[in-house]
Amino acid sequence: MITAILSDIHGNLPALEIAIKNTKNVDQYIILGDVVNYGPWNNECVQLIETLPNCVKILGNHEIDFINKINIHDTSLSKKFFLKCIDNFSEREFLKKYTHEFKYNNFIFKHTLNGKYIYSDTKINIKDNYFIGHSHQAFVKKIDKFTLANPGSVGQNRKFINEINFLIYNSESNNIEIKSIIYNVELIINEMIKRKFSSDCINYYKNKNKK
Repeated sequence: MITAILSDIHGNLPALEIAIKNTKNVDQYIILGDVVNYGPWNNECVQLIETLPNCVKILGNHEIDFINKINIHDTSLSKKFFLKCIDNFSEREFLKKYTHEFKYNNFIFKHTLNGKYIYSDTKINIKDNYFIGHSHQAFVKKIDKFTLANPGSVGQNRKFINEINFLIYNSESNNIEIKSIIYNVELIINEMIKRKFSSDCINYYKNKNKK
């Protein structure tokens, strides 16, 4: 079975549409959380994910914020994004159906481990095979006899803001492949300007490195 593993979409509809277009032939989707916040298309991204066949949705920290209508973490900039995005969000009932974790073919799928940002060079001990998101960095690595994999971010790559990352997992061969696609980040910037996001929020996307 072929699985597309997507994470950290963050309200970026054009990036999500491109990721889906490039995964049409997969057997299932697993979304590792943080579909919402930051980008301007939060309702639309949640709605589009609901149309995907055989799709498992994992709860991320930003879904929890949107369900509770409270931003309890991160920075003042994150709060600015949250207050702008939550204002017209109407798909809370879908988020309430997301699950905390999912087990499939000797892997556990979660948004992250112990609420931490885990990167390729993070020193961590694990006792299972995991797919996690949250850090916006794509990697696949071995820790002793276990595998830890992260699809990176569909909608808000922290290294190159115009790069979409996700994973393709073949459960028969146990192969995990990192996918990378470059897209036009001006699409999200222009929509943020149109919807009157603050200059701090817009500049976050404008000033990030591009590939």
